[in-house]
Amino acid sequence: MIAHASTAFSTCDFCDAHKADDSGGFRVLPPVFKAFGGMAAFAGPVTTVKCHEDNTVVKAAVESAGEGRVLVVDGAGSLRRALVGGNLAAAAARNGWAGLVVDGCVRDVAELNACAVGIRALGLVPLPTDRRGQGQRDVAVQIQGVWVRPGDWLYADADGMVVATRALN
Repeated sequence: MIAHASTAFSTCDFCDAHKADDSGGFRVLPPVFKAFGGMAAFAGPVTTVKCHEDNTVVKAAVESAGEGRVLVVDGAGSLRRALVGGNLAAAAARNGWAGLVVDGCVRDVAELNACAVGIRALGLVPLPTDRRGQGQRDVAVQIQGVWVRPGDWLYADADGMVVATRALN
């Protein structure tokens, strides 16, 4: 599946259309994420990584074919170590990832912003992770209290991020 990377969409319009949805099929991520990367807006089907201050599984994910997907990284909200830096962002862009959403920190801001990939993270910290080979891939994760599952669709633009169980028009 190819993401809506070049298609215009509005998270505000999605929220207007789904504001009465109480099924859990449409969710809004809290406004705590900062925008990085060279793509101001991005969207695509979700794949997930769950890790804590160890980006081994994040590295493996971005080095694989992205196919227009969005990698959602549950870093447990840690502000102590950067889970994505310039090298991993470049790999994500090179391998066709539409975006990265990191519930944690990133680093190398100038390099991130030069990459053709959308990135959202809680903040910046210069300290890298230790690679201990720990983490899980393609599991349901809670990002700032919101469930995100592999196969969901994530849309990010200047107004925020929304997640749905299916592609939105």
